[in-house]
Amino acid sequence: MAAVGLSTREYGGHVVVALHGELDVVDAESVMAVLAAAVARDLWIIVDLAALEFIDCCALGALGRVRAQARQAGGDLLLAAPRGPVRRILALTGLIDVFSVHASVEDAVRIARPVVTAG
Repeated sequence: MAAVGLSTREYGGHVVVALHGELDVVDAESVMAVLAAAVARDLWIIVDLAALEFIDCCALGALGRVRAQARQAGGDLLLAAPRGPVRRILALTGLIDVFSVHASVEDAVRIARPVVTAG
């Protein structure tokens, strides 16, 4: 059984968490912990799904919980480059219209620019 792989990097001033392989109930909580820690560093997190081949409902729920955490703090969790079955499950569940989904990490970075306040 394939597991999920995960890497983090900075891009465009934001934390990008790239997932690859298969994300299911076995790894959902550990991925959620990494994403929650990333939200503590930067309220705008980009999850690069380009190399993710599969995601199940438990993992989608974990992404939703981290998104709620980020939004409550004034940020968001953006999804970038979902392909094939991952994009299909997002569409079938209607979550493609709930999450902020972008064609690429670069597109997500443009949306995730921090709000600059005067003062």
